[in-house]
Amino acid sequence: MLNCKVFLWWVNGLMLRQFGRSPLKFLKFLLLFCLCCGLALGCNRSTSAPSAANQTGRIVLGTTASVSTIDPADAYGIFAGNLLYNLGDRLYGYKLGTTELEPQLAIALPTISSDGLTYTIPLRTGVVFHDGSPFNAEAMAFSLNRFIQNSGSPAFLLSDLVKSVKATATNELTIQLTKPFAAFPALLAFSGVCAVSPKAYEIKKGSFQSETFVGTGAYKLVRYGTDQMRLDAFEQYWGKKPQNTGIDIQFFSSPANLFNAFRTGSVDVAYQNLAVGQIRTLQTGAATHGWQVVEKSGSGINYLTLNLRSPPLDKLEVRQAIAAIMDRPLVEDRVFQGQIEPLYSLIPTTLEVQKPVFEAFGDRNVAKATELLTQAGYSKTNPLKLEFWYRSNLVNDQLAVTTLRAIAHKKLGDLMQIDLKSVESTTAYKNLDKGAYPIFLLDWSPDFLDPDNYIQPFMECTKGSANTGCEDGSSFLQGSFYYSDRVNQLINQSRREQNPANRKQQFADLQNQLAQDVPFIPLWQNKDYLFAQKTIRGATLEATQKVPFSTLRKS
Repeated sequence: MLNCKVFLWWVNGLMLRQFGRSPLKFLKFLLLFCLCCGLALGCNRSTSAPSAANQTGRIVLGTTASVSTIDPADAYGIFAGNLLYNLGDRLYGYKLGTTELEPQLAIALPTISSDGLTYTIPLRTGVVFHDGSPFNAEAMAFSLNRFIQNSGSPAFLLSDLVKSVKATATNELTIQLTKPFAAFPALLAFSGVCAVSPKAYEIKKGSFQSETFVGTGAYKLVRYGTDQMRLDAFEQYWGKKPQNTGIDIQFFSSPANLFNAFRTGSVDVAYQNLAVGQIRTLQTGAATHGWQVVEKSGSGINYLTLNLRSPPLDKLEVRQAIAAIMDRPLVEDRVFQGQIEPLYSLIPTTLEVQKPVFEAFGDRNVAKATELLTQAGYSKTNPLKLEFWYRSNLVNDQLAVTTLRAIAHKKLGDLMQIDLKSVESTTAYKNLDKGAYPIFLLDWSPDFLDPDNYIQPFMECTKGSANTGCEDGSSFLQGSFYYSDRVNQLINQSRREQNPANRKQQFADLQNQLAQDVPFIPLWQNKDYLFAQKTIRGATLEATQKVPFSTLRKS
């Protein structure tokens, strides 16, 4: 390539020979000279000053997600959890690519007392926080107590369960529970239950630091903004070092902006909240453009909650008929273009205890639905009339319920008449436990990856009876008001049970009971998508909806 300075000198000599000493000619020459200077400087920038991303091996990740706080004691969103997953460490995590729990800041799984109430956890040595202070049992106890006592949005996860957290040795932590909970190690893998520096935080109700983070993770936060964040690899990290020098996160105001930024190469990786059509376009264009499409069965589920206090949903045959006429494969194909998976239990397929109990009802099972409605006393002259609610601010929900209603009308005619109604999400959540909605399409993302977190938040009732229904507890909050003494007993047993085989059977029994009583109807399981440019290596998605930043690198 021609050296730009040599080129400039050559042009200068040429101009002098051509125009001599004439003032007018010299003025023209001067203008051309300035233009050449600009060209020389431009050449110099392009040949000797590569972009920061190329020079330092940084990765640019784009998303339409929003983050209101990065404080682990108050952050409760999916993308905030992604950030904390990469910025911090917890006592336990998941082996990459699996749902297998492994020690992280702990060095072994806990020793559990015979009554299931005391957990003794040995801790890792040689770990330091981002501010240089040492990690030890006192620091971990501080972190967990702060999570509980500062009373942020996710505090209930531990406050309802943990009696005390103490450092019983320099590198030993002892946690006392109020009641046995077999899934407690999985709960300790929740992204917000990470170690934070006691020098940087305080234990005080309502005291949060939304724009800073000082933990022990592979990355440290060096810039927090509403449009951009900068994470640098932590040089003193105790574990495996990241394969890049840092992550630049770019927040986009709309899926269209993120879509265009990825297509033009402005971002290396795109994650979260692209529209169905945009995902499809990137999928079909992958072979031509070299884009990488990482697709993973997600942990989020979508389901119908049925209000058992609202006639005619108090009739089992009616609930069963609704389950039989649902058409999950059609919704998968027409609404989501293959970007979901049909789901036949509240527990997703990513967990081995899942049992597809609703397959017994089938999909679009006209004969079964007709038989059940006839048994319940309905006919074309006395049709079943239902109010079917959905969230007005979610386009996909509207498309899904419209499709399901169309199928019911096409296959059952006037036998089942569905009246669609909508309400904004915030209003819906406030009124679910008031019994305002007969049927509502909702979604759920787990706090931790254990089957308990797909059963207890739905089916447990802490106060109620078979006659009154649920008066307090999970099914009350869900707007179902389902009560079953047997279910309550099974949930209690599964939370005490430490034997995996016994626990698996208990969850099988709980799923069977779900299909028998039909207080909820599972519909689909989400798929997660990550898109990476062809120059990126190590792009992956975890079953926990997390994106490991440390494996990303440029080829």
